[in-house]
Amino acid sequence: MNSLATILILLLSLLQSVWGEQEISLLFAGDAMQHGPQINAARLKDGSFDYSPCFALLEDEIKAADYAVVNLECPLGGTPYSGYPAFSAPDAFARQLSDSGFDLLLTANNHCLDRRDAGLRRTIATLDAMNIAHTGTFLSQQHRREVSPMIVDVKGLRIAMLSYTYGTNGIPIQGSVVVNCIDRKSIAADIDAARAQGAQAVCVNLHWGIEYRLLPVESQRELAHWLVEEKGVDLVIGGHPHVIEPMEMRHSLRWNKDALLVYSMGNFISNQTDCNSRGGAMVCVSITTQGGKIKKLSANYRLFFCQKPSKATNRAPGSSNYQLIPSYRPDLIRPDSRQAFISFMDNARSIFGKHNVAVTEAPDPTAPATLPSRPYLDGSITSLLLR
Repeated sequence: MNSLATILILLLSLLQSVWGEQEISLLFAGDAMQHGPQINAARLKDGSFDYSPCFALLEDEIKAADYAVVNLECPLGGTPYSGYPAFSAPDAFARQLSDSGFDLLLTANNHCLDRRDAGLRRTIATLDAMNIAHTGTFLSQQHRREVSPMIVDVKGLRIAMLSYTYGTNGIPIQGSVVVNCIDRKSIAADIDAARAQGAQAVCVNLHWGIEYRLLPVESQRELAHWLVEEKGVDLVIGGHPHVIEPMEMRHSLRWNKDALLVYSMGNFISNQTDCNSRGGAMVCVSITTQGGKIKKLSANYRLFFCQKPSKATNRAPGSSNYQLIPSYRPDLIRPDSRQAFISFMDNARSIFGKHNVAVTEAPDPTAPATLPSRPYLDGSITSLLLR
């Protein structure tokens, strides 16, 4: 009798997974960069690197997602480490991104060849050795055919994760390595191949647009429209401008389903100085599935600010570090960072408020359920910080 009951429970569980509703959460973050001052701030006296303080305040949200993705915008090219204009980050940086909850690192971006073919190959070998999933660059065409299109199983939903870049800063490939570049014929072939291999949803991650523009340009809009309307893509997730750009939930009449467009999430972490580059948005996607198909798609975003080490502590390597601070923790902002924090948050909310379509800000997880999700009502945080 006990054995029969166990079998029935297992059968019911199987039927629920196949025919019942399933909730899946995805999280996306923007450009994870490593400028020279960031490398110096993470360097310890023994020559190793500690990035654990950088993402500590966001880790709970990242790890809570069923699958999290970030753009690794710096090759792991080995020593000597360097920042802009030719990046090479310590391996510990990628290790910390993984330890902080990211499941997939995107490598197709304009800096992937900063250490030429050797740096690209070393990046792939290092990520593989650390068992960190990645896509967008490959050792050869044969390697690309073996591992692409990448299809991940997230709670039973098979999602194709594709990654492409507009270019490589004019640096040519000198050997056999492959960089996924934005080309409609190639993207279409990858989407078709992914569906033929059983993908039930398609996410296209694009490194595109114009740096420091807060609104997408026509070429971005046209490509997004083609991906959604012609190819039936479910998620179009963008990066590269180093500032945020709008997001929209769009309904495709041709495919009779919703699709999410995110033009740019801004920086995840960097040493850039312009106020609009001092933070970014994590995009949280909620997918309801039934019978292996997407029934409902929704999304919101979490704003955060990159607080740099203070000038006093920055003189001592390893004594302080860069830290990402969520919007709902203004109490952690130092006086010397307040104005930049205010400008970034107000500008981002202004752009999203005017141009987002059905994608809103995530509620403050620390606020009581009976109170507004933000500690201000007029859209400005100036009075909160400076009172």
